[in-house]
Amino acid sequence: MDFSVLRNLISRYCAGEEYWVDSRTVYIGHKEPPPAAEAYIPQRYPDNRIVSSKYTLWNFIPKNLFEQFRRIANFYFLLIFLVQLIIDTPTSPVTSGLPLFFVITVTAIKQGYEDWLRHKADCSINECPVDMVQQGMVVRTQSSKLRVGDVVMVREDETFPCDLILLSSSRGDGTCYVTTTSLDGESSHKTYYAVPDTMAFKTEQEVDSLHATIECEQPQPDLYKFVGRINIYKEREDPIARPLGAENLLLRGATLKNTEHIYAVAIYTGMDTKMALNYQSKSQKRSAVEKSMNAFLIVYLCILISKAVINTVLKYAWQWSADRDEPWYNHRTEIDRERHVVIRAFTDFLAFMVLFNYIIPVSMYVTVEMQKFLGSYFIAWDKDMYDEELGVGAQVNTSDLNEELGQVEYVFTDKTGTLTENNMEFIECCVDGHVYIPHAICNGQILSAASSIDMIDSSPGGYRREHEDLFFRALCLCHTVQVKEEETVDSIKRGIHLGKPTSFYISSSPDEVALVEGMKRLGYTYLRLKDSHMEILNKDDEIERFELLHVLNFDSVRRRMSVIVKSCSGEYLLFCKGADTSIFPRVVSGKVEQVRARVEQNAVEGLRTLCVAYRSLSPAEYEEACHQLSDAKLALKDRDQRLAQAYDLIERDFTLLGATAVEDRLQEKAADTIESLQKAGMKVWVLTGDKMETAAATCYASKLFRRSTQILELTKKRTEEQSLHDVLFDLSRTVLRQRSLSGLSVECQDYGLIIDGATLSAVLKPSPESSGSGNYREIFLEISRNCSAVLCCRMAPLQKAQIVKLIKASKEHPITLAIGDGANDVSMILEAHVGIGIMGKEGRQAARNSDYAIPKFKHLKKMLLVHGHFYYIRIAELVQYFFYKNVCFIFPQFLYQFFCGFSQQPLYDTAYLTLYNISFTSLPILLYSLIEKHISIEMLKRDPTLYRDVAKNALLRWPVFLYWTCLGLFNACIFFFGAYFLFDNTTFTSNGQLMTTNTQMMFGNWTFGTLVFTVLVFTVTLKLALDTHHWTWINHFVIWGSLLFYVIFSLLWGGIIWPFLNYQRMYYVFMQMLSSGPAWLGIILLITISLLPDVVKKVLCRTLWPTATERAQRVRADGVCEGSVSPATGPDPSPVAGGGGSESDMLCPARTCEGERGGEGVRAARTYDSMMSHNPNYLLSQPLDHAPSDGKGCYGNCGVHLGH
Repeated sequence: MDFSVLRNLISRYCAGEEYWVDSRTVYIGHKEPPPAAEAYIPQRYPDNRIVSSKYTLWNFIPKNLFEQFRRIANFYFLLIFLVQLIIDTPTSPVTSGLPLFFVITVTAIKQGYEDWLRHKADCSINECPVDMVQQGMVVRTQSSKLRVGDVVMVREDETFPCDLILLSSSRGDGTCYVTTTSLDGESSHKTYYAVPDTMAFKTEQEVDSLHATIECEQPQPDLYKFVGRINIYKEREDPIARPLGAENLLLRGATLKNTEHIYAVAIYTGMDTKMALNYQSKSQKRSAVEKSMNAFLIVYLCILISKAVINTVLKYAWQWSADRDEPWYNHRTEIDRERHVVIRAFTDFLAFMVLFNYIIPVSMYVTVEMQKFLGSYFIAWDKDMYDEELGVGAQVNTSDLNEELGQVEYVFTDKTGTLTENNMEFIECCVDGHVYIPHAICNGQILSAASSIDMIDSSPGGYRREHEDLFFRALCLCHTVQVKEEETVDSIKRGIHLGKPTSFYISSSPDEVALVEGMKRLGYTYLRLKDSHMEILNKDDEIERFELLHVLNFDSVRRRMSVIVKSCSGEYLLFCKGADTSIFPRVVSGKVEQVRARVEQNAVEGLRTLCVAYRSLSPAEYEEACHQLSDAKLALKDRDQRLAQAYDLIERDFTLLGATAVEDRLQEKAADTIESLQKAGMKVWVLTGDKMETAAATCYASKLFRRSTQILELTKKRTEEQSLHDVLFDLSRTVLRQRSLSGLSVECQDYGLIIDGATLSAVLKPSPESSGSGNYREIFLEISRNCSAVLCCRMAPLQKAQIVKLIKASKEHPITLAIGDGANDVSMILEAHVGIGIMGKEGRQAARNSDYAIPKFKHLKKMLLVHGHFYYIRIAELVQYFFYKNVCFIFPQFLYQFFCGFSQQPLYDTAYLTLYNISFTSLPILLYSLIEKHISIEMLKRDPTLYRDVAKNALLRWPVFLYWTCLGLFNACIFFFGAYFLFDNTTFTSNGQLMTTNTQMMFGNWTFGTLVFTVLVFTVTLKLALDTHHWTWINHFVIWGSLLFYVIFSLLWGGIIWPFLNYQRMYYVFMQMLSSGPAWLGIILLITISLLPDVVKKVLCRTLWPTATERAQRVRADGVCEGSVSPATGPDPSPVAGGGGSESDMLCPARTCEGERGGEGVRAARTYDSMMSHNPNYLLSQPLDHAPSDGKGCYGNCGVHLGH
């Protein structure tokens, strides 16, 4: 045996081939290659089982416990519990162990249930039946039993069981149609191609006779990339090698459509499939609230350690005198006396840590998790965010960032498909400077679609007529459009005209369909692709056939696509279409200036433009092109780079034919949404790959730029006239001069910045010139910070992510949100703090990779201004309240040590210590954090400025945190010293017991602790009740029910002698305390005194320094909605329950208004001059607080009572 073969065997069996080599060899049907070929080396690949679950029955407990105790809080409480077990502590281990056990158990049950659902889903997939070809017969087996190299047969409407290479199809041309909805959301039918040498195999016997191997790359998650080749062996002939690409690969999860059956070979199975590789979770994002919570936790941990140290020092200072060492009844053991003082001090320190450890709220984490998980359903249930056209509502892919929706400062949005509909309509085309428009007026008559071909001049000169024909043929041939002639596709009737089935076009690109349909309206109809021949019907009703030789697919780097065809006359033609920046540099002839002028004019009008060019190839040039493409396609390594080089050599020396213009309409209510976001204090940036003029027109139409906005340009054109350094400093001086004037009485100028991709690369690139005067990026950030809106055009996908990262890393560290609908937006969606995907027409990749997904851009308004606002208010109160109630709980215990000789005597009973955070005070705050609405939904939508009140983490800043902590300390002092003075002046009774003379109540430390605890529970619960604005029966039930539960529990706990307890110290304590009238009065008085300062503070702040939210609450309370009267309709007396319903029923009353507001539905075709020539005072005449809340001509209702 050859040593290389031996080395291969050892490596593959010991190390695993997939981890050391970048390709794999698949033997079709597990047949060995001929002896002359490479040695047969059997390889091991995973089976076809899909495992999305995290745990198994055997590893669930240890693995789940390990993951939970990796959290610092859980690990801390585990240490406290172990300390209580190991040393003699003042409290029972149950007091720490039971809450920890509760938190761990609840989390484990939740995670276990979710994993059980994943197990069920895996089983249903793995047990699906699959038809496999074995020994010339079709055998049915389970999906999990498939192996790499097996040949399978898939029938129509079946899902592919693994990643397959298409060998043959029931269709004569070897193609099949596939939908990839479950992978990327694209519902359009994609065409896949069989290997040319195997497409003739039609039976199982023929397929089984195939003798071939496939060499391909190792599994990788990119759905749209595949590199491989197939080697077909025939008797007495050299093996035939054919390239394999993404057009031959059928992905697991995709569905076969409009094809009776196919034969294919398994190439990747199980967890190696591209769908499984895309299961991998995205990087974890942490919200600002979580960071604040951890910072607060560190502060309280320091307070805890300080308390323990102070008490330990004071204990030994107290016991320094011999008469205070230990009481006579508590003799130490000899072992204790012989221990070193340092060991004894450390033991006491740990005991004090255990005694005060309840200041760290262990249950806060599980409460926050439950609040986020349950609260996320409100977005999915919201009827206002359900789209009837798409039949989908909003989706929550992660609930960890709910509150971050209320903290957004920068919004980065794509343009096409996000601000616009991505529903293209062909507007016009330009051939050598001559414009052709369907439905145009010709000889005084309006041409219909059927007669619009008459507008093409039938008698131009020979040169112009030739270019016309070439232009229209180019657009009919240079595309990937499919023609459907079936009457019913997927049970949906399509293409019905006058009761008869007619053809219609489908494609993954709306632009291509618009162009082909536009050519049809102009007289050139694309008919079909049959047997590698494309057929078109020209304006003379003659069918022309062109042999399709090569397709040079579109990519975002080249920004163009080409086809090489052969005409009936034998002429080789290369047709190319693409962006003007990618076509013009490669043009050597044609009327470039006339076409360029028309392209620029269309771009200013907001139209999407493409340029069309061609090149005639000689046979020698065609053979050279074939050779270059073949070499590149057969390469297993660096295929994409080699293809790009080949395309670059082929796509050159063009003759320019003309250009096209299609319109992408602005989405419904897009302008209203952007206007609302800007009023809310957010800066909106548009990041797009379109040319500057097109994007700028869209920005004006969507009100990102206003007529009064002064545009600052930082573009390649300007940097060619001046150096980048000079341009940046000119712009910087402009905005800084305006900022210095803004402090005076001068009206502030509104600035908008436009930057292109080329200039951005120069700005982000470190430059020697910038070393003396600071970095360019800092100057750019300073300029953009002083602009109300920024447009970034000609952006590559990676540059979009770089922009987001640049803003994230700026010194303010603002919260960013990125929203888009296409695969090119995924990078910025993953980079931003919050990523939102739109379920658009460019697939669902953005939605799948996002944190939240919404049907339309307009739904962003409610998601941020309403849901985000509510989420932040609720969780901020939850976090502050948890720390507050634990300070109230533990600080009396700290004070008690000064009155018990620092003996570590607990103030509260074990049951109270255990149940305080679990039962007595947990449910009210959880419910508050789910349903509280401090202001009505309609008010939040009508007045976006209310969003500013919660921006920049306003409710979790250090001053607010200190206020809550000080309030807790004050309340704790009232609880302790108030109860202490109630127990003053004690006397002995006849039976030797102590009784207070002023309350006639039996005196004891447990009675004292119970009184303090009773005041504590009632105070913290009533504090939450005072903070509640939105009352429902659930609030009443939970708040008053919690207090009632405490009273009933205390009566039962102290009213029965429990046989399982070794002590009965609480027997009759609670009942005899309540039997004292002065005790009742004292409890009521202490609760009132504790709550009074907070009430006074709120009254003063609301009266003297009210926030916008508090002013809106006052308006709501008065029942008058200021500034919400529509001049047209006047007052509407119908009341609206602004907060009475659930969040899933948030319906806007303004929806009853009739008539769409003009301007958004019309074309975005406006030039800069025409925009400025309109009424310049229009914007000034629209009051800010009269902004329509729903994008219609109605401004709300007058006199609406927005109370809860």
